[in-house]
Amino acid sequence: MKVTKHIEKAKGNTLFSFEIIPPQKGKSIQELYDNIDPLMEFNPPFIDVTTSREEFVYIDKGNGLLDKKLTRMRPGTLGICASIKHKYNVDTIPHVLCGGFTKEETEYLLVDCHYLGIDNVMALRGDAMKEEKYFMPKNGGNNYAVDLVKQIKRLNNGQYLHDLIDVDNKSDFCIGVAGYPEKHLESPSLQSDLKRLKEKVEAGADYVVTQMFFDNSKYFEFVEKARAMGITIPIIPGIKPIAVKKHMQLLPQIFRVDLPEDLITAIEKCTSPTEVKAVGIEWAIQQSLELKKAGVPVLHYYSMGKSENIRQIAKAVF
Repeated sequence: MKVTKHIEKAKGNTLFSFEIIPPQKGKSIQELYDNIDPLMEFNPPFIDVTTSREEFVYIDKGNGLLDKKLTRMRPGTLGICASIKHKYNVDTIPHVLCGGFTKEETEYLLVDCHYLGIDNVMALRGDAMKEEKYFMPKNGGNNYAVDLVKQIKRLNNGQYLHDLIDVDNKSDFCIGVAGYPEKHLESPSLQSDLKRLKEKVEAGADYVVTQMFFDNSKYFEFVEKARAMGITIPIIPGIKPIAVKKHMQLLPQIFRVDLPEDLITAIEKCTSPTEVKAVGIEWAIQQSLELKKAGVPVLHYYSMGKSENIRQIAKAVF
């Protein structure tokens, strides 16, 4: 079922969803199941499954020489989606990236999604590779998320890239895109970033999931400005609980988000990892309760493959 249909059926009640990361090559899927199991009591209508782009690894050849190889450390997004859908009878949403994929590879991926009965996809540009200062699309790939949205929309209309075929079974993907309450790190301003978001909506996006934020006022202001620009589709807040003290440096650096002073002070007072985790959980609970009271359609949690803190938050909120 489409995300938009799930929201419609909820009739104003806030839904619970979360995002998982596929295991690395050589790891068992059971660990993933073990982290999903405790969250199923909160009846998530859908679960997001991230996609990782290619990366370089360096293999020691001896004599001080290294061999540079291109690989994917977390393949199998579609397999994970199919497994979760089968095991839990819940909709899964694969993340589809511009980075690392040609348009042809994207089309094949989308056709496979259609065959698997997947109704939703999350269209993202993706990050630059670690060796790149700026994002560079793969030769023959989509440059921006808006281009990816257009490709998915064309496929929904039965338009394939090169083949002239008589289509009698079109895809009908519900398309999610990312939104940034504190603007994308590469955008010169929030207003400029909102213009890019509107372009994605006009291209065919059906709903928005925001990047993590820790100050709800940033989300409310973002939604207000988006609505003023004529963006009317659902805007789902993304929540990430602080789990370790190092997050105070890493999250602002990687995602360009601000942490409220009250949260910083509370974390700085912690004398153990357990205390830090408890602060992160309580902060996310208060965030979630306020957002739920405001009537957000879904509370979407970035679990990063761990479920215990998400379970405690959901227990207090749902």
